[in-house]
Amino acid sequence: MTKTLMTLTASMALMAGMATAEEVRVYNWSDYIDESLLEKFENETGIDLIYDVFDSNELLETKMLAGGSGYDVVVPTGTFLQRQISAGAFQPLDKSELPNIDNMWDVISDRTAKYDPDNAHAINYMWGTTGIGVNLPKVKELLGEDAPLNSWDLVFDPANMEKLAECGVQFLDAPAEMLPAALNYIGEDPDSHDPDVIAKAEAVYMPIRPYIQKFHSSEYINALANGDICVAVGWSGDILQARDRAAEADNGVEVAYIIPSEGAQMWFDQMAIPVDAPNPEGAHKFLNFIMNAENMAAASNYVYYANGNKASQEYLNEDVIGDPAVYPDDETMNNTYTTTPYPPKVQRVVTRLWTKIKSGT
Repeated sequence: MTKTLMTLTASMALMAGMATAEEVRVYNWSDYIDESLLEKFENETGIDLIYDVFDSNELLETKMLAGGSGYDVVVPTGTFLQRQISAGAFQPLDKSELPNIDNMWDVISDRTAKYDPDNAHAINYMWGTTGIGVNLPKVKELLGEDAPLNSWDLVFDPANMEKLAECGVQFLDAPAEMLPAALNYIGEDPDSHDPDVIAKAEAVYMPIRPYIQKFHSSEYINALANGDICVAVGWSGDILQARDRAAEADNGVEVAYIIPSEGAQMWFDQMAIPVDAPNPEGAHKFLNFIMNAENMAAASNYVYYANGNKASQEYLNEDVIGDPAVYPDDETMNNTYTTTPYPPKVQRVVTRLWTKIKSGT
């Protein structure tokens, strides 16, 4: 082989390597997608997908506000998205590159516009509620047949929690969810930004703190499914995953998800592109892929969360679209509340209070 030919061959190999080296880096919540979709995206686009997971908005926000996260698509909850948009963390979407955006559901888009006017920076991935997961036989065994299964009394009444501690109770490690739940329970505005009002949540948590086994935002799924705990305050889809894992294991654990009668928080997980994304073009391809009706349905069918894609609904399994715990009826939807991000000074108050509650001191 001549030197010229060797050089040409090496150059062509290098160019081929560069052509196949395109990648998209996605940072999403744990246990939150049908992994076959990741392979499908790679096969359809020829783009390598690097997919990492997290389990708290606070962790994601730290990366976003520090800059240079290295990710092309991230998935903050609406309240966190709003604050991060204000900080300049996200770039506007080029909707001309997102033909599947026509599949989105105006009912949900109207609500997410509260956090992102005109939905300029993000698309809805999944939405749901924050409520209570219970191992029904265990809870009834400890509290009796008249256990308050439709009320926050189940976990905010110390007398109930003292008994439930025998079989294990875990709460989300998510102050933006848990403090509003306590405020709503005592009749205060769950979206209050008044530090004096927020401080009232302490009186709800401290009497029950000794009976909370753990604060964590993902471990409760398996713990509930395996029967290691009997109650979890968590996200709707996570608890429904636990329900189905228990049913598949046929282990005698019967899990139910409860949206308490006093109301529950409705939340929205949004896919957005960081302002410094290494591959914004590839990021748009990923968002458009997710907004394909069948792809979004596959994701919902796997994780048991509702999504903001109207066109996907014809492809949803009946046990997803027909389950009021996933797609609540209008009355339940009207009894949900949403929250807005805390200003920085109030956020510091919230962080200190949550740290105090978790430590129990």
